[in-house]
Amino acid sequence: MLSKTMEEALNRQVNRELYSSYLYLGMSAWFETLNLKGFAGWMMIQAKEERAHAMKFYDYIIARQGKVVLDTIEAPKAKWSSAGKVFEEVYAHEQKVTGMINNLVDIAIREKDHATFEVLQWFVKEQVEEEANAVMICEKIKTVGDTPGHLFCLDHELSKRK
Repeated sequence: MLSKTMEEALNRQVNRELYSSYLYLGMSAWFETLNLKGFAGWMMIQAKEERAHAMKFYDYIIARQGKVVLDTIEAPKAKWSSAGKVFEEVYAHEQKVTGMINNLVDIAIREKDHATFEVLQWFVKEQVEEEANAVMICEKIKTVGDTPGHLFCLDHELSKRK
């Protein structure tokens, strides 16, 4: 069974992961307006991944006889000035999520919740990948130039994500 502190923290993370999904869905929609289908598809897959992360937390709370409490999801912004700015925001967001996951690990340690600690290790590893992907795309955008015409090769590359 989860402690009240751990259950509340995990519920907050469900909401945060759903917000992440919503954010990336908004970014996908913005890339659609630029006809950058590869970028849009990459973000759509990212949105689905974040929803899956939320569901991992959701399912875990239930498996540990906890109660899932859903909260309001803040609306993300809908416009960005460039693809580079989008991915700078993605990278910053993923760094913030890494901090949230690390905080959950700290709570699990304080609560001596070894099962939750073990589950969270998957998320710790996932955040390393998330940050690496975001910074790699930021660097590629800087290399090719941050205008739609220059981004078409990168758009094609990103369209290959499955």
